[in-house]
Amino acid sequence: MDMTTVLWLFAVAFGASALGGMLGMASGIFIVPILILAFGIDIHVAIAASIVSVIACSCGSASPFLKGRLTNVKLAIVLETATTLGALTGVLLIGIIPTPFLYALFSLILVLSAQQMMARRQQLTRNTPPDPASWATRLRLHASFPDRALGTDIPYQVDRVPLGLFLMYGAGVISALLGIGSGVLKIPAMDTALRLPIKVSSATSNFMIGVTAAASGGAYLVRGDIDMGIAGPVALGSVAGSLAGARLLMRMPAEKLRILFSVVLIALAIQMMLSALDIQIWGADT
Repeated sequence: MDMTTVLWLFAVAFGASALGGMLGMASGIFIVPILILAFGIDIHVAIAASIVSVIACSCGSASPFLKGRLTNVKLAIVLETATTLGALTGVLLIGIIPTPFLYALFSLILVLSAQQMMARRQQLTRNTPPDPASWATRLRLHASFPDRALGTDIPYQVDRVPLGLFLMYGAGVISALLGIGSGVLKIPAMDTALRLPIKVSSATSNFMIGVTAAASGGAYLVRGDIDMGIAGPVALGSVAGSLAGARLLMRMPAEKLRILFSVVLIALAIQMMLSALDIQIWGADT
């Protein structure tokens, strides 16, 4: 692979990870379609490279969120048990599901995620104490996060943990199949099912995605799908980009973040559905 291609891979990964880190999704949701459509890389090799970048991206950007007290670590640990189990299930399905179906599934998930994000435009407020019998109360998952605009901490409650666990299992399955880090599913799930603030959803998702990716990354290594000539520059660009994206998240208003998230998802969904139908508008042939 020539140096020009390596530099382009690094640059693309940096930009994708900056955007992904800002949205709490890591880089997989953007890197997979870019590698396929712009570089003509096989979908399984692209997914494997994305898995490596997701792990690196999560490790690189988790620190600013933890220091900013946006990450709900207790909740992340609880949800990750279901997500990891889902990722291991997805590993068993690798190579069985046809490639066009993966494209179509990816597109459908993007559209549903965008719809869910835009459906809940206003942050819910709570005037009642937490239910003492709920899972969240028993596990002490309720917390608060600092709002820089208001200059104070905003408390929030965690709802419907069993539903959240079910959705996280599905997110883990999709993560292993598509190499997207599952943040694209975790954030809408935490935002709508668990009723978390959007910034908390993004930060907590970013904390979780590396563990989910590691659960499926070994399978891609054994299959021989990890091409270090591709995964290397992509991972390096992802780490640098994720750090930049994490700092942007700390400063961006929540509503603008939600709108940006949805617009990006819809754009990617259209392109991936075209690929599922074997309609190539731009980029290299795959």
